[in-house]
Amino acid sequence: MSLRIALAGDHGGFVLKTGLIPWLESQDYEVQDLGAYIFNSADDYPDFAEDVAEAVASDKADRGILVCGSGVGAAIAANKIPGIRSCLCHDTYSAHQGVEHDKMNVLCLGGRIIGIELAKELISAFLKAKFCDLEKYRRRVDKITAIEAKALKHAG
Repeated sequence: MSLRIALAGDHGGFVLKTGLIPWLESQDYEVQDLGAYIFNSADDYPDFAEDVAEAVASDKADRGILVCGSGVGAAIAANKIPGIRSCLCHDTYSAHQGVEHDKMNVLCLGGRIIGIELAKELISAFLKAKFCDLEKYRRRVDKITAIEAKALKHAG
Protein backbone atom coordinates (compact mmCIF):
# COMPACT_ATOMS: atom_id res chain seq x y z
CA MET A 1 0.00 0.00 0.00
CA SER A 2 1.42 3.36 -0.99
CA LEU A 3 1.70 6.27 1.40
CA ARG A 4 -0.91 9.00 1.16
CA ILE A 5 0.87 12.33 0.87
CA ALA A 6 -0.82 15.69 1.50
CA LEU A 7 1.09 18.31 -0.49
CA ALA A 8 0.65 22.07 -0.66
CA GLY A 9 2.57 25.24 -1.34
CA ASP A 10 1.94 28.96 -1.40
CA HIS A 11 3.17 31.38 -4.09
CA GLY A 12 6.76 31.04 -2.83
CA GLY A 13 6.63 27.28 -3.22
CA PHE A 14 4.23 27.02 -6.14
CA VAL A 15 6.74 26.19 -8.87
CA LEU A 16 8.56 23.57 -6.80
CA LYS A 17 5.33 22.00 -5.50
CA THR A 18 3.87 21.79 -8.99
CA GLY A 19 7.03 20.11 -10.30
CA LEU A 20 6.98 17.53 -7.51
CA ILE A 21 3.50 16.15 -8.15
CA PRO A 22 4.26 14.07 -11.29
CA TRP A 23 7.47 12.78 -9.73
CA LEU A 24 5.71 11.72 -6.51
CA GLU A 25 3.00 9.98 -8.51
CA SER A 26 5.67 8.20 -10.58
CA GLN A 27 7.08 6.89 -7.27
CA ASP A 28 3.67 5.30 -6.53
CA TYR A 29 2.66 7.72 -3.79
CA GLU A 30 -0.98 8.78 -3.52
CA VAL A 31 -0.75 12.57 -3.76
CA GLN A 32 -3.43 14.81 -2.31
CA ASP A 33 -2.76 18.22 -3.88
CA LEU A 34 -4.14 20.77 -1.42
CA GLY A 35 -3.15 23.84 -3.43
CA ALA A 36 -2.25 26.36 -4.50
CA TYR A 37 -3.71 25.42 -7.85
CA ILE A 38 -2.77 28.68 -9.55
CA PHE A 39 -0.02 31.17 -8.83
CA ASN A 40 -1.36 33.93 -6.59
CA SER A 41 1.24 36.29 -5.15
CA ALA A 42 -1.22 37.33 -2.42
CA ASP A 43 -1.87 33.87 -0.95
CA ASP A 44 -0.69 33.00 2.56
CA TYR A 45 1.30 29.95 3.69
CA PRO A 46 -0.65 29.44 6.97
CA ASP A 47 -3.75 28.49 4.97
CA PHE A 48 -1.91 25.72 3.14
CA ALA A 49 -0.02 24.61 6.24
CA GLU A 50 -3.27 24.23 8.13
CA ASP A 51 -4.81 22.14 5.34
CA VAL A 52 -1.84 19.77 5.14
CA ALA A 53 -1.48 19.50 8.91
CA GLU A 54 -5.19 18.80 9.36
CA ALA A 55 -5.03 16.08 6.69
CA VAL A 56 -2.17 14.37 8.52
CA ALA A 57 -3.60 14.89 12.01
CA SER A 58 -6.98 13.46 10.95
CA ASP A 59 -5.31 10.45 9.26
CA LYS A 60 -6.55 11.45 5.80
CA ALA A 61 -2.86 11.46 4.83
CA ASP A 62 0.08 9.49 6.20
CA ARG A 63 2.60 12.31 5.78
CA GLY A 64 2.60 15.90 4.61
CA ILE A 65 4.88 18.07 2.51
CA LEU A 66 4.71 21.86 2.57
CA VAL A 67 6.57 24.27 0.32
CA CYS A 68 6.72 28.01 0.94
CA GLY A 69 9.43 30.54 0.10
CA SER A 70 11.83 29.58 2.89
CA GLY A 71 9.94 26.67 4.48
CA VAL A 72 10.15 28.38 7.88
CA GLY A 73 6.68 29.90 8.01
CA ALA A 74 5.00 26.70 6.84
CA ALA A 75 6.80 24.72 9.56
CA ILE A 76 5.78 27.17 12.26
CA ALA A 77 2.15 27.18 11.14
CA ALA A 78 1.86 23.40 10.73
CA ASN A 79 3.23 22.82 14.24
CA LYS A 80 0.24 24.69 15.68
CA ILE A 81 -1.98 21.71 14.83
CA PRO A 82 -2.05 19.09 17.62
CA GLY A 83 -0.26 15.90 16.65
CA ILE A 84 1.90 17.51 13.99
CA ARG A 85 5.67 17.32 14.16
CA SER A 86 6.82 19.44 11.27
CA CYS A 87 10.32 20.53 10.39
CA LEU A 88 12.19 22.46 7.74
CA CYS A 89 14.85 20.20 6.22
CA HIS A 90 17.35 21.04 3.53
CA ASP A 91 19.64 18.06 4.13
CA THR A 92 18.88 14.36 3.80
CA TYR A 93 20.13 13.44 7.28
CA SER A 94 17.56 15.68 8.99
CA ALA A 95 14.84 14.54 6.59
CA HIS A 96 15.16 10.88 7.61
CA GLN A 97 16.44 11.32 11.17
CA GLY A 98 13.46 13.54 12.00
CA VAL A 99 11.17 10.63 11.22
CA GLU A 100 13.37 7.95 12.80
CA HIS A 101 13.98 9.71 16.12
CA ASP A 102 11.29 12.40 16.41
CA LYS A 103 8.35 10.90 14.49
CA MET A 104 8.25 13.92 12.15
CA ASN A 105 5.16 13.72 9.97
CA VAL A 106 5.33 16.92 7.88
CA LEU A 107 8.36 17.96 5.83
CA CYS A 108 8.75 21.64 4.96
CA LEU A 109 10.88 22.88 2.09
CA GLY A 110 11.95 26.30 0.88
CA GLY A 111 10.93 26.79 -2.73
CA ARG A 112 13.25 29.80 -3.01
CA ILE A 113 16.12 27.92 -1.33
CA ILE A 114 16.42 24.52 -3.01
CA GLY A 115 15.86 23.09 -6.45
CA ILE A 116 13.77 20.17 -7.56
CA GLU A 117 16.55 17.56 -7.54
CA LEU A 118 17.49 18.24 -3.92
CA ALA A 119 13.79 18.36 -3.03
CA LYS A 120 13.38 14.87 -4.51
CA GLU A 121 16.30 13.57 -2.43
CA LEU A 122 14.89 15.11 0.73
CA ILE A 123 11.40 13.81 0.09
CA SER A 124 12.73 10.31 -0.66
CA ALA A 125 14.67 10.29 2.62
CA PHE A 126 11.59 11.56 4.51
CA LEU A 127 9.08 9.17 2.96
CA LYS A 128 11.25 6.05 3.17
CA ALA A 129 12.16 6.62 6.82
CA LYS A 130 10.39 4.76 9.61
CA PHE A 131 10.15 5.67 13.28
CA CYS A 132 12.74 3.75 15.35
CA ASP A 133 10.43 2.27 17.95
CA LEU A 134 13.00 2.18 20.74
CA GLU A 135 12.23 3.21 24.31
CA LYS A 136 14.42 6.34 24.24
CA TYR A 137 12.67 7.68 21.12
CA ARG A 138 9.18 6.78 22.38
CA ARG A 139 10.01 8.53 25.68
CA ARG A 140 11.09 11.69 23.88
CA VAL A 141 8.06 11.77 21.58
CA ASP A 142 5.83 11.17 24.62
CA LYS A 143 7.41 14.20 26.28
CA ILE A 144 6.65 16.31 23.20
CA THR A 145 3.05 15.08 23.29
CA ALA A 146 2.82 15.93 27.00
CA ILE A 147 4.08 19.48 26.35
CA GLU A 148 1.46 19.83 23.62
CA ALA A 149 -1.33 18.52 25.88
CA LYS A 150 -0.29 20.89 28.68
CA ALA A 151 -0.32 23.86 26.30
CA LEU A 152 -3.73 22.88 24.93
CA LYS A 153 -5.13 22.55 28.46
CA HIS A 154 -3.89 26.05 29.34
CA ALA A 155 -5.26 27.48 26.10
CA GLY A 156 -8.73 26.04 26.68
